[in-house]
Amino acid sequence: MVDLSEFEDIRPYSDEEAVEALKRVSRHPSLPMISKYLFPKENLDFLGSTLRRIKSIDEFQAVVMVGVVTAVLARTSEGFTCSGMSNLMGLDGKFLAVSNHRDIVLDPALILFGMHDAGLPFAELCVGSNLLSNKLIEDLMKSNRMIKVIRGISARQMYLNSQTLSKYIRLSITSGNASIWVAQKEGRSKNGIDKTEQGLLKMFDMSGEHGFEQNFKELNIVPMSISYEYEPCDSRKAREILMSRDAPYVKKPKEDLHSILTGIRQRKGHIHLSVGNPITAEEIEEAAAQSGNDRYQHLRGILDQRIRSGYRLWKTNYMGYDLMKGTSKYLGVKYLPEDLEAFKAYTEHKLSKLERRLDRDALRDIFWHIYGNPVDDI
Repeated sequence: MVDLSEFEDIRPYSDEEAVEALKRVSRHPSLPMISKYLFPKENLDFLGSTLRRIKSIDEFQAVVMVGVVTAVLARTSEGFTCSGMSNLMGLDGKFLAVSNHRDIVLDPALILFGMHDAGLPFAELCVGSNLLSNKLIEDLMKSNRMIKVIRGISARQMYLNSQTLSKYIRLSITSGNASIWVAQKEGRSKNGIDKTEQGLLKMFDMSGEHGFEQNFKELNIVPMSISYEYEPCDSRKAREILMSRDAPYVKKPKEDLHSILTGIRQRKGHIHLSVGNPITAEEIEEAAAQSGNDRYQHLRGILDQRIRSGYRLWKTNYMGYDLMKGTSKYLGVKYLPEDLEAFKAYTEHKLSKLERRLDRDALRDIFWHIYGNPVDDI
């Protein structure tokens, strides 16, 4: 049994803690409404009574969360597909999944859903503490094997927390206790461009007791890419980009919660998860041959290329590209004229929900770049 006593502040719930937490969730006044939305054919207490019967985290995730994700996909998507899951089968022990990040909750939920469907154990998830805005969300997140990444602290505290987080990740993987998922950067991609933060790789290296090469080899890093036909919170992302041009963007209270709910309920079209080839020992050796920060930059380049190449482009991406460039490059090849008219109408519908004082031309251009940038980026 792995001793996790030094990680009290960031670790997920134990089975016993989760059982008590889920009983608290089952009594929340909003639960009947949530249950009715997800399971309209069941009685109002369906979700609450199910939660009260749960005896372990495995049972909660396999019974409740798989059911919830299935219900969300049925209501808001045209289908969810996966490719490359076999890349996880041949790994020696546990792994560190690093993916792009487009939606706060759906990205990790769908990755776990895909892994479960392939017969793999559930991974633990690195999630920012800023999302734990109330006890309900905290109970649900920590019962879903959430590792808390502490945000909003001083640089010194951030460094110390990164050391603790790095140690927890390494210990979990090397001991065989759990695989770990983490996004390639802090916060979601707002502009459609997926890029790994170099500091993340330095953080992974922090807890290693060996040199750069061995420290990364023992983590079994697997790149993953998730692609939505309709970008979660697309208009809200366009709004934030526009407003941040004049001054640093400051989130309002409960804005993250609003984004979580919007991402869940919004129309998504098709969704695809691609599991890339793990970073190889040879690739790590190539990076280790560099000096200083060049080692991390080299490794980041490999990771970024793998994540981008796994990103599946939809007709919305090609239409966004042509609209942002003022061309018809993909018309008749990737989409039809009627698709373009429908996408333009979708754009206007989404932007109409934003404040009238915001520049519509600028918003429209940003909106199309969110969809078109992945075409430029791959």
